[in-house]
Amino acid sequence: MKIKQEEVEQRLKHFEKVCRGAGIKLTHQRLEIFREVAQTGDHPDADQVFQRVRKRIPTVSLDTVYRTLWMLSDLGLVVTLGSSREPTRFDANLNSHHHFVCGKCGFTRDFYSDELDNIRLPDSVGSYGEIEATHVEVRGVCQNCSAKKANQRTLSYQNRR
Repeated sequence: MKIKQEEVEQRLKHFEKVCRGAGIKLTHQRLEIFREVAQTGDHPDADQVFQRVRKRIPTVSLDTVYRTLWMLSDLGLVVTLGSSREPTRFDANLNSHHHFVCGKCGFTRDFYSDELDNIRLPDSVGSYGEIEATHVEVRGVCQNCSAKKANQRTLSYQNRR
């Protein structure tokens, strides 16, 4: 899923402003790594970012991609998602939103919900620490994986006859 060009441009301007404010050089590699995360809604992991950026900058290293993504996270320009058992995925959408994640293939997409944005947390959660944000991650099976499973069942049934 491609992000609208005006949204990508807005994210890039914010990236430049934050980097300049933090005294961080705006290198071509950093810009392209951020652009890759900012222009897609599939929440790529570091390896996916590396593979895509390498097509434009063949000399970029995986180490540079990792270091840049974590720097962007530290600066608040991207957020991370995923469990500790999965590769960390990166998201440049800093607006309040939630995620649908396919448990089979990892397909990840944003969705928006006023109800979930305003969810009331139990008072006991406050005893763990200061709440900064609430994020809902819905896990399921995407349409492509569901269709593949249905096709496999059909083929399996046909082969038994």
